Parts: sequence; structure tokens; C-alpha cells
Amino acid sequence: MPLHPQIKTFLDERNSADPGIDYTSISAPELRERFAIPGGPAPAGTESVRIEDRLIPVRSGEIGLRLYTLLADELQPVTVFFHGGGFCIGNLDTTDNLCRLLALHSGSIVASVDYRLAPDTAFPAGIEDAEDSLRWISQNAASFGGDATRLAVAGNSSGGNFAAVVAQWARDQQIVLSHQLLLFPVADGSREAPSYAAFAQGYFLTTDMMRWFWRNYLVDAGQAHDPQVSPLLQPNLTGLASATIFTAEYDVLRDEGEAYAAALENAGVMVTSKRWDGQIHDFTLMTGKLAEADVALREASEALRRALHVR
Repeated sequence: MPLHPQIKTFLDERNSADPGIDYTSISAPELRERFAIPGGPAPAGTESVRIEDRLIPVRSGEIGLRLYTLLADELQPVTVFFHGGGFCIGNLDTTDNLCRLLALHSGSIVASVDYRLAPDTAFPAGIEDAEDSLRWISQNAASFGGDATRLAVAGNSSGGNFAAVVAQWARDQQIVLSHQLLLFPVADGSREAPSYAAFAQGYFLTTDMMRWFWRNYLVDAGQAHDPQVSPLLQPNLTGLASATIFTAEYDVLRDEGEAYAAALENAGVMVTSKRWDGQIHDFTLMTGKLAEADVALREASEALRRALHVR
């Protein structure tokens, strides 16, 4: 399918205004500045979502947790969310609007985790923060109105990688999850699937950018074969929480996301996998500007609602 017309306009404007990034020399602070998302008004309809920032303990000290909560008379399910950014860029503000909408439409408290970024702290620091945050929430959800018996994990891009890895870890830790929502996830750093070559340049997330992320996330390239880096390489996928996985047609990560969906299904996991034709990586960040982003995020929220509101 051709690129969605609005996406084509977005890419044409971006590619003409941006002379390109030299990924052989750019630093992490510079890349973070280039991809910083300016703050804006909250999405319409989310005025009822209450925002609270707090600190929670993890093995390295403390990290931030942003809670998105709707007024309720009883304990609410919790979706633990990990923002994207190639393990190296992005922050809680990057996915603020997305989390507001997820909370509103899923009927769950969204707990967005401010994990440590590489290369400041390389693997496994970020994934340790992700695991520790889920453990803390599973033990302390009631302190912010959450129901620890109804938990989900979710994330976009590298955050989808964290959600997938944490779902595997949770199974082994006997932390019961109701669902995992993986939006355009990074699933395998050990190889470059054909979509890396097919959409190498000009579609927002580039092959050079992904290679830069991997160089800066991992201390040793051999770590890419660790299932905590590449969840697709986990030899035992049985017994995992049901999953919703979104991929985009024009995305270097498309093939590995779809391969992970297939691997989960082959292991007996209930999976809903959808490729969004005509779209690019992480297009759901364009809510309020792109109608199909609103549709996709609503579908993602409904998947969470169905999984979390079963008594």
C-alpha cells in the first residue's frame, strides 16, 4: 500500500528540512535534542486524567514513575508503560499524550517508568529498572489506587522491547500479567531482518539510527544474543501473557515485530497482531494530528480494556 498521504507530507517536510544526521559522530545529548518532542496541550477529552509524578525504589536507587489516573471508587487495573527512544533517547514527556489517552480509553491506571538511558548507563541498567518497577507496582499498587491482580505491560519501540522482556521475566518471577501491548517493538538485535534494507532511509526511523542505538545500548555486540536484549531469542515463550502487537508497513522494525508475534502464537500464547499499512514507525505518537493514529491508539486501548476488565 502507498504511504498514507498525511504521512508522506510529514516525511517530505521532515526530510527536506533535515539535512540528515551523521550517526558516526553524533552524541547522545545531541540526538536527544534533535528528537525532543515539544510540549503541547493535553488531548481533548483527557482533562479528567490526573497526573502524579513520584519516585520509587529500585536496586540502583530511585527512579521516576508518572501515574495517569481516572477518578474511581474502587481499585483500578494498572498498565505499566515503557517509553520508546532506542534505549538512549526519549523520556516521560515523549509519550505523555499517548499515556493520557491509554488511561482514558483502557480504564486503567497507566504507570509510565522513567528508566535510565544508555549510553549514560548501558545494558542491563534500563531493563533492571523496568523489572524493578513492575515488582514494586505488583507489591504497592494499592498505594495509588491500583489493583495488583490486574496488571499489564506496554511500550512503544524500544519500550515495546522492555515490555516484552519484562513479560518474560514476570512469568519466571510468578508475577501474573493480564496482557502485553507491544507497539512497533524492537524484538531482535542479533540480526537485521529484510525490512532494515527495505526501509533503510526516508521513513523516520532509519537503519543507521538503529545501528547507532545498538552501539550505544550494548557494551558488547555479543549481548544482542541475550534474550533480555532480544526477546525473540527467548527459547521458552510458553505461559506468557496474551499479547497485542502492532507493526507498521514502512518500518525497519516491522519484520522482527511480526516474527515475535508468530513465535508467541507458535508457543500457544494468545496474540492479536496487526500491520498498519501505509504507516511508519511509531505513528501512534501523532495522535491529534493523524486520524489513523487516533484509531490505532483506540484499538490498543480496547485490547487493554478487554484483558484488564475481566473479573
